[in-house]
Amino acid sequence: MKLVKGILVGVLFGSLLTLSAAAQSSPQPPAKDPLSAWLRRAYTMGRNDITRAAEKMPEEYYGLRPGPQMEVRTFGQLVGHLANFNYLWCSDAKGEKNPGQENDFEKLTAKSDLIKALSSALSYCDSVYSALTDASAMDIMPVITESGRKAQALRISRLIQNHVHNNEHYGNMVTYLRMKSIVPPSSEPPPPR
Repeated sequence: MKLVKGILVGVLFGSLLTLSAAAQSSPQPPAKDPLSAWLRRAYTMGRNDITRAAEKMPEEYYGLRPGPQMEVRTFGQLVGHLANFNYLWCSDAKGEKNPGQENDFEKLTAKSDLIKALSSALSYCDSVYSALTDASAMDIMPVITESGRKAQALRISRLIQNHVHNNEHYGNMVTYLRMKSIVPPSSEPPPPR
């Protein structure tokens, strides 16, 4: 619980600094629910990069590993892993049964199936992040830990965990893309205005 409180304090402090800087440079009033608004924006940027990375990688490289080690996931397994955990943590935050728990999306191999699974998982998460308010972020939710134990966590802790996990694995996806000389989405030039 100390770690969760530490993360929340860090996120809140960073959000408040951002809001303070924005308030000094802009006459706009601060956003309603600044903590959840920040997390929603951060999640959306990451989810868009993940989706675009999965789409950019040619299907012939979905079986690519960065080395011969069998414990290192293929690119396709990374996409499936992201689908699995977006369902898991967003269903925890929503307080309902995991709609993807009957599937292990890491076992899929076809690019189209993996993109469909990822898209469905991220769409499910979109509804959770969209409904989040600063007040609902502090709700205590029953969760199942990775070791299978029952526990409790703040709603926002599961959503922050999901966002951080997505970014961590987007970083892995970038390595796979670069190995095949594909520019990752976050390195592409911005579209013309």
